[in-house]
Amino acid sequence: MSWRELLKEMCLIPAVSGYEARLANFLVQAFAPYADEVSIDRVGNVIARITGTDPAAPTVMVFAHLDQLGLVVRKITADGFLRVERLGGVPEKVLPGLVVQILSETGKTVSGVIGVKSHHLTPHEEKYRVLPYQELYIDIGATSSAEVQALGIEVGTPVAYEPAFTVLQNGRVAATSLDDRGGCATLVRLAAAAAAQRPAATLYLVGTVQEEFNLRGAQVAAQVLKPDLAIALDVMVAGDTPDLADRLDLRLGGGPVLGMYSFHGRGTLNGTIPHPALVSLAKQAAAGAGLSLQRNAMVGLLTDSAYVQLVGAGIPVLDLGFPVRYTHTPVEVCALSDLDGLYRLSWELIRSLTPGMNLARRY
Repeated sequence: MSWRELLKEMCLIPAVSGYEARLANFLVQAFAPYADEVSIDRVGNVIARITGTDPAAPTVMVFAHLDQLGLVVRKITADGFLRVERLGGVPEKVLPGLVVQILSETGKTVSGVIGVKSHHLTPHEEKYRVLPYQELYIDIGATSSAEVQALGIEVGTPVAYEPAFTVLQNGRVAATSLDDRGGCATLVRLAAAAAAQRPAATLYLVGTVQEEFNLRGAQVAAQVLKPDLAIALDVMVAGDTPDLADRLDLRLGGGPVLGMYSFHGRGTLNGTIPHPALVSLAKQAAAGAGLSLQRNAMVGLLTDSAYVQLVGAGIPVLDLGFPVRYTHTPVEVCALSDLDGLYRLSWELIRSLTPGMNLARRY
C-alpha cells in the first residue's frame, strides 16, 4: 500500500475522541512489519518501538493524534431525533445539512443528517444566523426513541462527520480528519524508514488519543516512555485563502512547517515555545533534505506538545506540521507534497540525533 493509499484509508476510519479503537487497531497492523514492539496502553495510545543502534544516543518520542473531533448524543426525543453536544472544537456554522455517522454501541454505523429548516419557510432574520449546536438535531429516519435505542444509540453515543477523501487538482486532497491522519500516516512512513536503516537513537512512534478532548493521551505516553526529547506531528493552519491572506503566511505547497509559537488563548491556557536546540536541528535537517521550511506563530492553536513538555523534569519538544485549509471542517485540504516534506524533514532530524547531544535550554 502506498503512503497516499494509507492516508486515504486512515481518513475513512472514524475515530472520535475517546473512541479511537478502530483506527488504533489499524495502526497496530500498519506498524507491525517494522517495529520491534507494538502495544496499546491503558488509555488507548498505540506505541511502536524501534531500537536504535547506539544505547548512548537520546531516545525520541514522535507522535501524532489518532482522534478527530465530533459530537456526542445528549438526548433522544420521543419522535426519534438526536440532540447533541460538541466533542472538541466543532465549528457550528458548518453543521446544518451535514451527513454524519452515529457509531452505535452494537458496533454498527448508523447514517444520519443534521437537520436544517426548509429554506422556503426560514424567516429572513434567521437566514444569516449561525445556529448554536443546542438548536440542532440529527435525523436518522427513526420515528420513535425506542427505534433509536434498538439500533444501539444511547445518550453518550459518539457521532462523526461522514468520512470522505476527494482528490483535487495540483496534488491536493480534501478529506475528513486530515487533522491528524496526515501525521499518523507519517508515523508509519518513519517506521518503515527506521526499520530499513536503523538510526542511532531509539525511536518511539506514538499514535495518541483524545488530543481533541483537552490533549490527554500524549502526556500519559510521555510519563511512561520518559523520552529525552519529543516531536509532535500535526496540522498547521494555512493562510493562503482569500479570507486569511492577511493573517498568516503558511501556504499549501510551501513545504513542512516549523512551529515557533502556539498559545490556545481560550479555556486551555497553554501552548509551546519550542526548544532552541531542536529548532536548530530542524533547520539543519531541512537544509540537509533540500526542503523549504515554513514557520508558524499564532494564537488559537494547541498541540499535544504543550503538555508533553511538562512531564517529569521537563521534556524538550518541537512542533512540526503541514499546512491545512479549512481545519476542523469535513473538507480539510492539504497538499500531498507538504506531507511528503514533513516525512523527509522528520526522518532527517531523527537520523541527526547522536550521543552527547546537549539538550540544555540555551539560546
